[in-house]
Amino acid sequence: MSEQTDEYDFVVIGGGSAGYAGAAAAAAEGLRAVVIEGGDEVGGLCILQGCMPSKTLLESAHRFRSIRRAGEFGLRAENIAAVGAEIIARKERLIADFAEYRRGQLQDGRFDFIRGRARFTDPHTVEIELREGGTRQVRGGAFLIATGSRIEYADIPGLGDVDFLDSDRALDSPGIPESIIILGGGAIALEFASYYIALGSRVTVIQRSAQVLSDMDNDVAVAVTEALRERGVVFHLGTSLTRVEQEGDVRRVHFECGEKECTVEAAALLYALGRRPNTDRLGLNEIGVTCEKYLEANASQQTGVPHIFAAGDVTGPLEIVHLAVSQGEAAARNAARLLGKRRGEMEKTSYRLKLMVVFSDPEVATVGLSENELREQERKYRVATYPFADHGKSMVMGETDGFVKLMADTATGEILGGAVVGPHGSDLIHEIVVAMHFRATAADLARLPHYHPTLSEIWTYPAEELATAGS
Repeated sequence: MSEQTDEYDFVVIGGGSAGYAGAAAAAAEGLRAVVIEGGDEVGGLCILQGCMPSKTLLESAHRFRSIRRAGEFGLRAENIAAVGAEIIARKERLIADFAEYRRGQLQDGRFDFIRGRARFTDPHTVEIELREGGTRQVRGGAFLIATGSRIEYADIPGLGDVDFLDSDRALDSPGIPESIIILGGGAIALEFASYYIALGSRVTVIQRSAQVLSDMDNDVAVAVTEALRERGVVFHLGTSLTRVEQEGDVRRVHFECGEKECTVEAAALLYALGRRPNTDRLGLNEIGVTCEKYLEANASQQTGVPHIFAAGDVTGPLEIVHLAVSQGEAAARNAARLLGKRRGEMEKTSYRLKLMVVFSDPEVATVGLSENELREQERKYRVATYPFADHGKSMVMGETDGFVKLMADTATGEILGGAVVGPHGSDLIHEIVVAMHFRATAADLARLPHYHPTLSEIWTYPAEELATAGS
């Protein structure tokens, strides 16, 4: 028998970015809300095991690479060293501050906050296994599932017998191995490849697909692959893993590459082959909520059970913080509509400005539609590119890898998408986000003044080319 049952308008399961955003928005709507967080720590994936810790490590790596290149700029830097334990210690200090701030937000009184693991017992009730012991029942008019994702381990023969890193453990590992094999070619894999190669490890990336970043255009993938190869990363693409093994301190990966059987050895192995929704303990099947590869939700963030919403990584496949926040807030406002506390039609999450960033070195960023998607949709478009190797500011910086790309509608000139591989790509892409938000044309962008010399003025070259072609 549960010790108590409480009634809420809006029950949020998960206290990460999507969950907190949903609860805050619900409170602003006047809903009585509660957040239930079952993790060992409070903060969510972004703060604890994702965006913030990984970017903290990468910042150390980027600075170390810059110091190693001092001679190119007429500078002398001697006896430099990367101290893994101190890199991790800095990360832990920062993450502790970020997590403390999030805990404060969750406990500031706008909504209730419960530590424990929730499981649905019926579509309007969850039972919570409290962290301090005992159980508690909570009933809700509407729910938001925002439990995030966790690492998904592929069935690779021998993996269970090998001491390996994954994206969680690597964030806490002070070791800088002499050599490392990275399984995977997505964002996480490329970011860790950039981290380890900058700190002096020999890095090998083994990817199943024929290109890294398999969801992006080939020219984008090729540009970042070539840049990382120049830095020393070895790539094996289009492979099929057969087995992994460990002999002493040596990790060994066997794989098929074309018609050949290949083997690579290294001192460390990093698994970066994907994540899955963290929903196993929620009892979703019993209440009719479908979760196969991802938890299915419509554009209003509703699952197949209309009063149960979902947001964030759990819905996939775009596991991106700003989308998680937007989805959580939309879910809360839609819950208010469902409960009769807010007027108007259900709002729908828009993905027109679909934004993606990979914090590799060089950085990769895209917004809107890719060329692959434009072709699939049979859209008529023009495309123009411009290389950083021919751009004054990037030449001054010594960062000439990569390019920018714009796609525009053939008839109207409206910008449909953009991509950048290069220095500060994560920042540069936002110029195109703003342009697309206001549905600007390539000609509009070309007419905007850009200070010289700056990185951002590189966008004017493809914009001018598209504007001239469309005139």
